[in-house]
Amino acid sequence: MSAFLKQSLAGLRVLLVMTVVLGLGYPLAVYGVGRLMPARADGSLVVVDGETVGSSLIGQAFDGDEWFQSRPSVAGDGYDPLASGASNLGPENRDLLATVEERRAEVAEREGVDPDQVPVDAVTASGSGLDPHISPAYAALQVARVARVRDLTDAVVQDLVARATTSPELGFLGAPRVNVVELNAALLALQQ
Repeated sequence: MSAFLKQSLAGLRVLLVMTVVLGLGYPLAVYGVGRLMPARADGSLVVVDGETVGSSLIGQAFDGDEWFQSRPSVAGDGYDPLASGASNLGPENRDLLATVEERRAEVAEREGVDPDQVPVDAVTASGSGLDPHISPAYAALQVARVARVRDLTDAVVQDLVARATTSPELGFLGAPRVNVVELNAALLALQQ
């Protein structure tokens, strides 16, 4: 058997093995993992009293002082997932700095605090523009307003915030965060 034929057969065997492994094995493994986590595979829908109110993976705009506010989105009105992306403005960009200062003043006025007390995630968008999370500091800043408007005690609202707060992945990746969609869904369920 010639060297050329040996190499061709070896190449054909590798092609067949890789086709089976990558064409069948890998997709089936991904599908299997997805079935182990059905909430994520099905869009992580947030349901209150049988009605879907959003997804825990995509932020939403909430109008009114009775709701916890999400971080700003550069993805257009309503956190449009088709317009996902960052503004790509640098930290020295005058337009970005003006927008941040405008947002800082709005949040400070709404929450009745000094502008220096406004957390950075209250005035800046996430990289995707769709992040449903805020920092525990931003959530804590909003507790008094939400409790007052909904005629609840601060302790009740703080307990809802604590339940919606998740720790860093694996205990060290990232920072603690509060899912605003889930938190507002809990407020909605509480009032019904």
